[in-house]
Amino acid sequence: MDDEPPIYRLPHDTLHQIFSSLPLRQIIICRSLSKFFHHLLTTPSFLHLISTTHPPLHLLALRHPHNHHHHSLHLFDPDLNIWLNFPLNFLPFRSPLPVASSQGIIYLWAESNSPESNSSNSLNSSNSLNSPNSPITKSLLACNPLTRQFRVLPHLGSAWSRHGCVLVDSANRVMVLTELAALYFSGAGNHCWLKFSSNLPSKPRSPVLVGDSAFALCDVGSQWRSQWKLFSCNLAAPPPAATAQTWSRLERQEWGDVFDIMKRPRLVRGSGDRILMVGGLKSSFSVNSPCSTILILRLDLGSMEWDEAGRMPLEMFRCFQESSKFKVFGAGDRVCFSAKRIGKLALWDRCAAAKGGAEWCWIENIPGNGEGLHRGFVFEGRLNALP
Repeated sequence: MDDEPPIYRLPHDTLHQIFSSLPLRQIIICRSLSKFFHHLLTTPSFLHLISTTHPPLHLLALRHPHNHHHHSLHLFDPDLNIWLNFPLNFLPFRSPLPVASSQGIIYLWAESNSPESNSSNSLNSSNSLNSPNSPITKSLLACNPLTRQFRVLPHLGSAWSRHGCVLVDSANRVMVLTELAALYFSGAGNHCWLKFSSNLPSKPRSPVLVGDSAFALCDVGSQWRSQWKLFSCNLAAPPPAATAQTWSRLERQEWGDVFDIMKRPRLVRGSGDRILMVGGLKSSFSVNSPCSTILILRLDLGSMEWDEAGRMPLEMFRCFQESSKFKVFGAGDRVCFSAKRIGKLALWDRCAAAKGGAEWCWIENIPGNGEGLHRGFVFEGRLNALP
């Protein structure tokens, strides 16, 4: 038997100081070297040490289609211009479908045969799938793929996974929203979902959580012409006895025709108390007006003023002109765009521009079938994030 490496005999405090000087990406790689290093670099004391010195990884995660079953998460690292693959096979559930992320935690739907296991709230739950004759149910999970820890949120019916949009924010509050109803879960002393009627005029488009409020676009027009408006709902302290949420239309006279110049607008959570609205910039106010480019507008929720944050370069927009629709995802100062038959993603990246890089660029080598419409979200990788 070979002697153990001399590094194994160093005090753990010394090793923690050595490894804490490495970038977070290298720390994650070092954990896979051996069981010794995995234990050393996942102890609470080490995670606490690096939480104060290492910024999170800012990655772009892809959501695979509902009819495709994968057991891994594909992420793009804009700083290194590489694709990463994080396995999800540590989850004792089938068909995991990541849908949202906040503060280093990913939220995903998954299938199981055991309603009892869906009610577990413990970390690293090891409840396995029960008899194949049991009815299949959908569970909403919160997990950290870097530490392989997870928690199962209180059970929901499978219809919510098919029709609901999952929203999360920096406080790890969770909302599942549909046109008719909404579920709200804060985890702060409450271990159940609060259910409300939504009372929205139409199906909400691209809802987001910012601070203590939810925001969504709704079509208040006719069957002949869409007319998009911004709605908001305060979630600071939803009363348990309430049966409906109060959604209010946000309008200001000084906004003018800000919603009329945008074709197929979507919302994206911006930096701080800001919302991004992304859509095609119409050439005119006619119903079938073509778009001249894709525009990114920014709403400051403090001053309630809009400004232009970005405009897609014409040579890049030409790739999107032939597509009848495109998808948008991102957060903060990074927004991704995808469309059919393009085979790559367009990225608006103000973070790169602030460092002297390009504000607009292409993301190549998309995993799997890169010709389709891609959805996704921003993942802030943190080793100390607990579900």
